[in-house]
Amino acid sequence: MDIGFIGLGEMGAVIVENILKVGHQVRVWNRSPERAAVLAAAGAQVVDSPAQAFAGDAVFSMLADDAALRAVIDAQLLEHAPRGLIHVNMATISVALAEELAHAHASRGLNYVAAPVLGRPDAAAAAKLTIVAAGPAEAIDRVQPVFDAIGQKTWRIGSLPQQANVMKLAANFMLASAVEALGEAATLITSHGVGMQDFLDVITNGPFPGPIYQGYGKMIAEQRYEPALFKARLGLKDVRLALAAADAVSVPMPVASVVRDSLIDAIAHGDGEKDFAVLGAVSARRAGR
Repeated sequence: MDIGFIGLGEMGAVIVENILKVGHQVRVWNRSPERAAVLAAAGAQVVDSPAQAFAGDAVFSMLADDAALRAVIDAQLLEHAPRGLIHVNMATISVALAEELAHAHASRGLNYVAAPVLGRPDAAAAAKLTIVAAGPAEAIDRVQPVFDAIGQKTWRIGSLPQQANVMKLAANFMLASAVEALGEAATLITSHGVGMQDFLDVITNGPFPGPIYQGYGKMIAEQRYEPALFKARLGLKDVRLALAAADAVSVPMPVASVVRDSLIDAIAHGDGEKDFAVLGAVSARRAGR
């Protein structure tokens, strides 16, 4: 396939590498040109504008947030895009923007698929992402070979793109809640002289196995918050988006409010660029430890 790709951050860059490995042609654009230049050595074609990426069979975007997406994917870009093009947006964005984008694309004869991913950059590099896709079924069918190159499974959940975004926000809320709980539990047990690693050995080999408790628990136990695989400031962005989605349909999420405040605490103490696991440090600091 002839693919465009917009947004070459930590996730986007490794996703492009995996797309190239299976033989697709990829045109890449990024606001910071040096990131695009690195991928040229892997076989990507670097283009000078988003419009040049917005062509071919499909274009994928992986931008940081709503503001970044609005700055790049604007009305002018959509007006000049070839009719029938598929735009696959893999970013974690608000439900409201997802609905807006779906309408904007459909009104211009473009196909819009929301396909946010579950997984950190290490999972992306290993082509082990979990992809949550929603949008026109025929459009998803056409880009499924690309999904197969970058992920371990694609979950199709409906024809409305925003449904994929709300699922991703719900998943990230659960992740944030688990890390918050780990941080509070770590402060509790260590305050009573129990080793965090001993606690992790018990819970991860018993009721709470899996990468979240094992991975984030280990980082909290070691107080190792850098380099960040998922930055606290991005976690705060996602929790805020989940709360906004909940507010729109009058759904109370009291735990999400607690996690939001803990992440604000982290950022207020200069830890926004550290890993999500820094919630462990927030809990310890609140306890005076």
